[in-house]
Amino acid sequence: MKAVVYEQFGIRPEVRTVPDPAPEADGVVLRVEASGVCRSDWHGWMGHDPDIALPHVPGHEIAGTVVAVGRDVTRWREGDRVTLPFVSGCGRCPQCQAGHQQVCRDQFQPGFTAWGSFAQYVALRYAEGNLVRLPDGLDFVTAASLGCRFATSFRAVVQQGRVRGGEWLAVHGCGGVGLSAVMIARALGARVIAVDIGADKLRRAAELGAEVSLNSREVDVVAAIREVTGGGAHVSLDALGHAQTCADSILCLRTQGRHVQVGLLLADQGRPRLPMDAVIARELTIYGSHGMAAHAYPEMLGMIESRLLRPDRLIGARLTLEESVAALTQMDSFSGTGVQVIDRFH
Repeated sequence: MKAVVYEQFGIRPEVRTVPDPAPEADGVVLRVEASGVCRSDWHGWMGHDPDIALPHVPGHEIAGTVVAVGRDVTRWREGDRVTLPFVSGCGRCPQCQAGHQQVCRDQFQPGFTAWGSFAQYVALRYAEGNLVRLPDGLDFVTAASLGCRFATSFRAVVQQGRVRGGEWLAVHGCGGVGLSAVMIARALGARVIAVDIGADKLRRAAELGAEVSLNSREVDVVAAIREVTGGGAHVSLDALGHAQTCADSILCLRTQGRHVQVGLLLADQGRPRLPMDAVIARELTIYGSHGMAAHAYPEMLGMIESRLLRPDRLIGARLTLEESVAALTQMDSFSGTGVQVIDRFH
């Protein structure tokens, strides 16, 4: 098969011919029909993820067709159209047994713990409990865009942040995660404030339903949010992952507000100094949010089928496998809007 491969961290990957994968006993092989290009893939390529062993094939936002099934798999057949969360739980540990597969202690992550979906085929472990059957009306490109950014935003907004209609949600960072959060919160009837440094991203957030757009290079974000909302946001989400956006997200909350951390904070940049005095004085709550388990997908897919959510509106460039190399290596520029998806692999 053709696949994007890198031999060293930070060195430009190449499209190569490599052996086709075979399914493990508990796994399947997918023909990859679409694969998102995510900033997490860039972090992996830069060497920020200790699970990656070289040489490596990136890619974790996947939609495809089952072409081979392991001997212990009973729920899935060749020809099934599927996607999956970027974290696949083992099904045996206490977290999985409690339904929290997204924080499984023995998780399988395509594109991180194993070769991923920047390839014509990908082998997946733990298939029985982690594959998600696609509705007939959901195309592969849109389905691939759900696997990390959109599903992560859905859980962050709906399950962790518990955003309700009429509440104010502040979204710090309007990349794929942030724009997804804007759309999801508006579908719930919340009022959304979008924060970013890019005018194009703020315009896109407004098109998706953000009521207020703030350029953090031009205004005091915390003061502006507290003024607009009459005391602070009910819920705030750091969708970027930076010491400043994390602190702003916490400080812009009203009393007993909820902060949700989604953006990755890199260890080599130092741990952010959190305003714990405000957390104590205003009884704020801080949540982490790391993906979404497969069993939670039906609520999200139901909202997509009913057209309450339109993740297809977040799709940006559609790429060939060759074009994905440049897209991956340039992700630190934060240029452009929308989710880039590979949909041509030959």
